[in-house]
Amino acid sequence: MSPVLLLSIVFGYFLLLLGIAWYTSRGAGEHAFYSGERKSLWYVVAFGMIGTSLSGVTFISVPGMVQAKGWTYFQLVIGFAIGYWIVAGVLLPLYYRLQLTSIYGYLRERFGMTSYRTGAAFFILSRLAGATIRIYVVLNVIQLFVLDAMGVPFELTAFVVLLMIVLYTLKGGVKTIVWTDTLQTLFMLGALVGTIVFITNAAEMMEWRSFLSSSGMTGVINTDWRSDGFFLKQILAGIFITIAMTGLDQEMMQKNLSVATVGGAKKNMRVFSVTLLGVNLLFLLLGALLYLYASKVGIALPERSDDVFPTLALKQFPVWLGLLFIIGLISALFPSADGALTALTASTCIDLIGIRDRGWDEARQKQVRQRVHLGMAVLFLAFVLYFHWLATPTVIKTLFDVAGFTYGPLLGLFAYGLFFKGKPTERWVPLVCIAAPIITFFIRMYSKQLLFGYQMGFEVMLVVAAITMGGLAILRREAAA
Repeated sequence: MSPVLLLSIVFGYFLLLLGIAWYTSRGAGEHAFYSGERKSLWYVVAFGMIGTSLSGVTFISVPGMVQAKGWTYFQLVIGFAIGYWIVAGVLLPLYYRLQLTSIYGYLRERFGMTSYRTGAAFFILSRLAGATIRIYVVLNVIQLFVLDAMGVPFELTAFVVLLMIVLYTLKGGVKTIVWTDTLQTLFMLGALVGTIVFITNAAEMMEWRSFLSSSGMTGVINTDWRSDGFFLKQILAGIFITIAMTGLDQEMMQKNLSVATVGGAKKNMRVFSVTLLGVNLLFLLLGALLYLYASKVGIALPERSDDVFPTLALKQFPVWLGLLFIIGLISALFPSADGALTALTASTCIDLIGIRDRGWDEARQKQVRQRVHLGMAVLFLAFVLYFHWLATPTVIKTLFDVAGFTYGPLLGLFAYGLFFKGKPTERWVPLVCIAAPIITFFIRMYSKQLLFGYQMGFEVMLVVAAITMGGLAILRREAAA
């Protein structure tokens, strides 16, 4: 594929996003950056959330893992869907009742300022790591398959892409993100469906249904209770990953809270959860079809599973399909970055700086918010470069590992507040939230020896949350003694 053509697509796409940002931010006040003026349409938010939830990790890693894992990833997706209904039924009504802009305001109401800032700090760490892993996945593909041949260093690629994202998010905020995510979801799904249609219509794949049924790649249920892929563990982990990474995540919730009413927000979440099941099934189907197609045509695949889809799309498929793949890939990149950047700016300004409690006028608030936004972009660049230099081979596992250890304390804080009475001694809350992931890390490291062969997987988050809750309960008893 011509590098010039690729770069033209990237910059053309960016100009389109910049135009949306200009249009959606016209006449908007500073408050619109954080809440979208609570005028978002629920069905637009639901559709746009597909792109945000899937990201480049799903686009690249899920199809690549099918040969080794089959369709067992769908166990986790079932848990995701259940989790979204819990978020819609429990957390959304709570946030609307408290009229929150930052969801971590609940911790201030329930416990106090120390817990509030601790929760916000863990979100910032979690989202920084998670979003930059997703960004790295997409940038790495573009770099390896196109820009390396031009002699463009990865560092320059990362800088330019993040600069583009800053330019179209600096003013519009949530109001812009809702609409750009919708556009990006449309392109991503177009690339997914287009690739499936091409493969199933290829001469070598006319019997694709029988190939698929005899391939052994469509197994969903893992019944080995010792395995980290055991179906009950996966479903349970999926439920709590969703509760933590959506229900307790400022980026995901700020879009839902931009809907005018709690009824609309709940409808958005529930419709989205059902849609997500179908979309993930398509990604798993795509993965099986990619391996079958390569086998039938006699294509040697790369060693890294994350490189399977890009290799076929950019080196084996027709040019038009390669272009569709690149557009879909870019569409997976931008939702991973723009919403996260906006949410991190919002949480830092509202939760850590207290921008609304300082008596500043709108001009001063805007100046601070823009500086924070630029600072977050610099941190994004630093994290992306770190992952590039680290060169981790198992991206989706890395993503959920990070989520388990960083969202676990958040889950423990919120669960304790919702299901238990009393307040812990606040000055010890940060220590408990830091100690819980460290203790869990060592438990997981020696889980086979300690737990009769049991191997901890994505349920790490539950263990971190349980230890956090236990620590808070001990502190409460000490405070009452």
